[in-house]
Amino acid sequence: MKKYIVTAVFSLFSMIFVSAQSKSNPQVSKLYKNYIAIKTALASDDADKTSKAASEFIKTASTIDYKVVSEGNLTILKKDATAISEARSINTQRETFLNLSDNMIALTKQFKLSEKPIFVQYCPMADGSWLSDEKQIVNPYYGSKMLSCGSVKTEIN
Repeated sequence: MKKYIVTAVFSLFSMIFVSAQSKSNPQVSKLYKNYIAIKTALASDDADKTSKAASEFIKTASTIDYKVVSEGNLTILKKDATAISEARSINTQRETFLNLSDNMIALTKQFKLSEKPIFVQYCPMADGSWLSDEKQIVNPYYGSKMLSCGSVKTEIN
């Protein structure tokens, strides 16, 4: 009997995960593109460009309906992006990017963010992950100091 209950529960969670993964929304996809712009600016050691990209992220997040992404999740994403946008130090921006990345990775469990594969990458030196639209490692946590440090943890299709 326990085996059947476990199987039924597992099947239910699998169906929920699969249906959540297939949800797509143009504004959430745009948010992912804004996130990639932040990551790219950090990897190029450009604090001003990072700040501008974070401002665009906030604008996009502000257009997303709470029925699509919960108010709590959007508030956390906007809070992290605001901290990145307002910071003038690339190191401070990178510290906050750790949180933003964790929250964006969580969003990949709810939405299909891109038609192309998304790679979850990891830097052991920063003990942090990030999303990338390419398999090649371009480390946002250390930029030019250790641009290729890291590895691909997972690929999301």
